[in-house]
Amino acid sequence: MSIIHWFRRDLRLIDNTALNHAIAASGGDVIPVFILDEQLLRGKDVAPARVQFMLDCLRDLDKSLRDRGSRLIVRRGDPVRELVAIAKASRATELCFNRDYTPLARARDARAIAALQAEGIVVNTFKDAVIHEPDELHTGNGAPYTVFTPYKNKWLALPKPPAQMSKIDMLRAPQANVATQAIPTAAELGFNVTQQIQKGGESIAQVQFNAVLTEGRIDRYQEQRNFLAVNGTSRLSPHLRFGTLSPRTCYYTALAARVEKVGRQSATNSVNGTDVWISELIWREFYVQVLYHFPHADKHSFKQNYDAMQWGSGNAAQDQELFAAWCEGKTGYPIVDAAMRQLNQTGWMHNRGRMIVASFLTKDLLLDWRWGERYFMQKLVDGDPASNNGGWQWAASTGTDAQPYFRVFNPSLQAERFDPKGVYIRKWLSELARVPDEYIHNLAVMPPLMQLQLNCVLGQNYPYPIVDHNTQKEIMMARFKAIN
Repeated sequence: MSIIHWFRRDLRLIDNTALNHAIAASGGDVIPVFILDEQLLRGKDVAPARVQFMLDCLRDLDKSLRDRGSRLIVRRGDPVRELVAIAKASRATELCFNRDYTPLARARDARAIAALQAEGIVVNTFKDAVIHEPDELHTGNGAPYTVFTPYKNKWLALPKPPAQMSKIDMLRAPQANVATQAIPTAAELGFNVTQQIQKGGESIAQVQFNAVLTEGRIDRYQEQRNFLAVNGTSRLSPHLRFGTLSPRTCYYTALAARVEKVGRQSATNSVNGTDVWISELIWREFYVQVLYHFPHADKHSFKQNYDAMQWGSGNAAQDQELFAAWCEGKTGYPIVDAAMRQLNQTGWMHNRGRMIVASFLTKDLLLDWRWGERYFMQKLVDGDPASNNGGWQWAASTGTDAQPYFRVFNPSLQAERFDPKGVYIRKWLSELARVPDEYIHNLAVMPPLMQLQLNCVLGQNYPYPIVDHNTQKEIMMARFKAIN
């Protein structure tokens, strides 16, 4: 009795709920399938770097399956059509997969379920990508949460599903008549990957997660997570995005580490570091349930009155110039430019940097948050529709539980606070690499002769600020007040 397991955002063997079900129910007669969905590959939000990471994950997954006597069946095209064809060729009796929650995924999965059931195939779906699904948490009156803190409190109070860490031994290979294709390169799919990104795959995720634990980054997370030049975050978001690491594994391992620290009478801040890190897992699920229950937020402001917000200057050409400067990291605000160049070069950006550049685009340049949201999706390895949307609407003050519009990030003060020595700025802005500490956060007062000596002449080697922060803040405040 063959069972098809449809891999999607769960590209791993360890602690994979649907896969574990398929192995147990079939006695190891599992047909592992991944379908390169043309609709996603040709979408406007596709990122070449993210495609490259995904292909790395598929190669790693295929190797793990081959080590166990199986192999990954890879197809390209419409997922529903390909699943039906595989089911017919293999005479599978069941399809199983782990649920996804975006509007696009839900529509696709509904089509797949209907088509397979019409062929007499049993379809079973499972919770795996999150610890608590969107419909599990409701307020006292049965409504979905729109404020994070009560959502977090409810999330923490609920019993958690166990991790399924049983070792997967040998599997039966798919029948020879089940056609597959070689895993393509990004170039073969038509993508030019210019960013230097980390490699993907479950084996990489395990090594990286172990390093996070052994280096104590979770313990120190509360103190170090906001400092851009410090390796103080886990950088596991790409692995959670593609499911090469289970959120349950992250949660339970963090809990175990906290218990161990407390048992050794560790400092209180170690416990808090773990709690704050777990809060980031909860933020991820909070944004999943927001987009699930309020799908209009995918293209519109969550707070719908802000759809009337006036974005831009009224001069389309000028707005495009400002946006291009932001994209290229040439705004004249070093902390903004450093973060954007980190994104452009690596496909990743520090979370504090994400907040700074998002605030700058919407509150200083007065540009529509959707412009930045799309650019991030086109560049980020960890680009996730729910988290990216939630983060951008938070920064733009249009979303659920958002940053109040009258609290605006001052990029210069953010740099002084979270990159006090300018280490991060110098790393990503080579033209400022030799600027002394006393000028790195106030380039305008650097003597002209010194600018010449350091080959950092403002207006030539590095731009003057393209807008005045205080002026733009006043314009932004007036626009928000006109709506409120």
